[in-house]
Amino acid sequence: QMQLEESGGGLVQPGESLTLSCAAAASSDLFALAAMAWYRQSPGQSRELVARIRHVGTTSYADSVEGRFTISRDNAKSTAFLQMSDLRPEDTAVYTCYADLTPYANKQYWGQGIQVTVSS
Repeated sequence: QMQLEESGGGLVQPGESLTLSCAAAASSDLFALAAMAWYRQSPGQSRELVARIRHVGTTSYADSVEGRFTISRDNAKSTAFLQMSDLRPEDTAVYTCYADLTPYANKQYWGQGIQVTVSS
């Protein structure tokens, strides 16, 4: 029903910026109903909710990224974004896109994950 594919990851130096994209293979109508989120997981750590954006546009962030990361969406393109600035080594993780259609449908979807490495 919905497939998610992340892009834009890679290696950056501390203090630099990077933007991740999450392209949803779904109709724009379906995408517009979904709450979107970015999670991340680093070795030895549990999966962490980094940022979320509801279909009405409200956003929330983990304390560790507040003020540095911005989640956004382009419903016309069925794409969500995560703008990351002032990146730190501790931001290194696999970042995974997530879509939740609840309560419109009892369906949740995960992307495959993409590596972000912050290192000098």
